[in-house]
Amino acid sequence: MATTPQLRPAERLVFFTDAVVAIAMTLLILPLLESVGDAAREGLDTVGYLVENQGRLVAFALSFVIISVFWRSHDRLFEPVERQDNALLRLNVAWMFTIVWLPVATALVGSMPTDPLQLVLYIGTMLATSLLTLAMRWWLGRRPELVAPGHRFDPSGFASMVVVSALFAVALLLAVLVPGLDYWAMLVLLLNAPLEALLARRRRP
Repeated sequence: MATTPQLRPAERLVFFTDAVVAIAMTLLILPLLESVGDAAREGLDTVGYLVENQGRLVAFALSFVIISVFWRSHDRLFEPVERQDNALLRLNVAWMFTIVWLPVATALVGSMPTDPLQLVLYIGTMLATSLLTLAMRWWLGRRPELVAPGHRFDPSGFASMVVVSALFAVALLLAVLVPGLDYWAMLVLLLNAPLEALLARRRRP
């Protein structure tokens, strides 16, 4: 007779994930702190520093916002989760890996000339985070014993996550394939809200 894998409380996993996200968001600022010292040694004033490091500053702000959005999505996803199994743990650890790697990819932006590999590392990391969020959402939908009694994941939430992952994939393809577009390709993410609104209208009876 097959044995059911032992389920563990999810509370510590959520707390640990929150701590990892907080550390990753803090690490984003370190390259900028180092660049302030470099600017001082070069004799730059404040305006000169801002102009010289505008690429790094934009990358910092963008990555900070994106990690915040990913964390909020993770927080909403795990709000009804009471237990974890090995599969959910592995998916969440992989998700944390992408979050911790993003500060490294961000440090490349603005510090080095943009090349296809840099675009893949930066936008591809966000795509991986989105796909892992989608995988955890799918797994929790298949394992109702992991969530609070009476809770059922709304299928519309899964569709919304698919849209986000698809937009990250489109942004990555455009950034790599269209010469000169580079990080401007991430503007396609602005389509997320209208696409979700369109899906909501289609779901209405």
